[in-house]
Amino acid sequence: MSVQPRPWPQVPEVTARAARAAARRGSYPLAMRIRDELGEVFPDAQFEAGFGERGRPGWSPGRLALVTVLQMAEDLTDRGAAEQVRLRLDWKYALGLDIDDPGIDHTVLSEFRTRVVEHDLAETVLDLLLAALAERGLLGPGGKARTDSTHVVAAVRDLNRLELAGESVRACLEALAVAAPDWLAAVIDVPDWSARYTARVDSWRLPTSKTKQAELALTYARDGYALIEAVYAPTAPDWIRRIEAVQVLRIVLLQNYTRAITDDGKEVVKRREADKEGLPPGRLRLSSPYDTDARWGVKKDTFWNGYKIHLTETCHDDPLAGEQRSLDDRAPAPGDEPARTGRRQPPNLITNVATTDATVADAAMTADIHQQLAARGLAPDEHYVDSGYPSAALVADAARLHGITLVSPMLADVSRQAREARGFHAGAFTIDWDARQATCPQGRRSTSWIPAAQRGDEVIVVRFDTHGCRACPVRPACTTAKRSGRVLTLKPRLLHETLATARASQDTRPWQDKYRIRAGAESTMRQAIAVTGTRRARYRGLPKTHLEHVYSTVALNVIRLDAYWAGRPLDRHRTSHLARLEQRLHAA
Repeated sequence: MSVQPRPWPQVPEVTARAARAAARRGSYPLAMRIRDELGEVFPDAQFEAGFGERGRPGWSPGRLALVTVLQMAEDLTDRGAAEQVRLRLDWKYALGLDIDDPGIDHTVLSEFRTRVVEHDLAETVLDLLLAALAERGLLGPGGKARTDSTHVVAAVRDLNRLELAGESVRACLEALAVAAPDWLAAVIDVPDWSARYTARVDSWRLPTSKTKQAELALTYARDGYALIEAVYAPTAPDWIRRIEAVQVLRIVLLQNYTRAITDDGKEVVKRREADKEGLPPGRLRLSSPYDTDARWGVKKDTFWNGYKIHLTETCHDDPLAGEQRSLDDRAPAPGDEPARTGRRQPPNLITNVATTDATVADAAMTADIHQQLAARGLAPDEHYVDSGYPSAALVADAARLHGITLVSPMLADVSRQAREARGFHAGAFTIDWDARQATCPQGRRSTSWIPAAQRGDEVIVVRFDTHGCRACPVRPACTTAKRSGRVLTLKPRLLHETLATARASQDTRPWQDKYRIRAGAESTMRQAIAVTGTRRARYRGLPKTHLEHVYSTVALNVIRLDAYWAGRPLDRHRTSHLARLEQRLHAA
């Protein structure tokens, strides 16, 4: 398929007249407003790298990107989206199609996504939209931003370790039966293996007996090892080894079984046990033969197999900012309410989306998010993140590298004195960084100041005189050491001061009132889940799941922009009948 970049066609007069006539008053369609306000927001030239210069001419990739955004905005399947292109007047208007245009085949959307992922163009649509909004003055550096994450369930079934082993063997057999059927028939007893692996392993009831489960697990292991040995035999074709299902089976066997040769030459296959042979860490352990990027994750009381999505959006001090109903002097589109005067505050817009496997901690993504925002020229002055307890180094680096003030609760002092609220914790000591000395609450000065490393982090170990501490009248409130004096472990100066300042401020009422605006990120997650179905991945693999999240993010942004341009609230504030009754009784 080839693409020759060219400008989008103008909206045909017949299509425009029919679409405007069909639009009911007060419900000007989203697709039409996107075309009117943003025009050719996704130029074909931006996707040229993903398509060849020779071959059969294909559909405009820029317009396919818009179709995908509208698909996410209405949570449609590929067939459903192709049907809308063929039937909907507002979609034809947005795409500049004639009223009798037959549209596209649904398979074009799948091919488009594949090319976008293969050529690393997934974030192009978000970059183009944000750049267009920056030109219109709706986005820019500075201000406030907030980030939150939620879990995303992978588009595969949950498998336990026994099912994973059996299904990995079955997936490998299925792949080889398609790629090399004659070779496979020559190396296995097809009827015998077919009896065990014709149906999906999780489609029939596994034995309840622990003994029979162990026997079945070893059967899967022996079959798997036999298959791998046949694939890697000198007589086997080399290309068979490069089949993905073969490599997945090798990894599953390595992670879940051990093989050893006894002194008498007998081979012993055993399942790995966490307390004996050990299992790989969760970030490396495969959970499905069909999605090798998905991982098991846990957050509070939620367990899931899949990914995480991290969304960053602009925000304002006023929780209702971005939903103001006052309009500027823009002329209303057909069906809009009459325009009102006055300038509006820009809506809250999502400026960054990151997708990770389920094992990545929220705090681990903060530095990457700052880099991406800075690259887009949208670095905020203040960044509000969830209480994942970022490190002092992360807070300091955000300010030093990007000029961003990271606002988040810091982990409290976990020393015995701080936990019990008795005695002298580290904050009670006076630190003279220039003199490299600490002074305790009793006025005694430290005798040594030694830079060191603990768990890979730079620290400073400060010791006090043993004899002086032994004679101190408040020793029990300071240390429980029997033979030595008090020992302090400090972070480097910048980190120590950053941590001390953050801990002191987060206990104040003004800081807590300020941090409340971070809670608005929860409504963004709710919108993403309710509108675009973000909680469940549509596709398999991290690259395509990230593509889904990027296009869903663009869909959420255009939905917010549609409400902003129309001068209506993004969502109605509903009051239950019971709440209304309570208000009436209270007023009486």
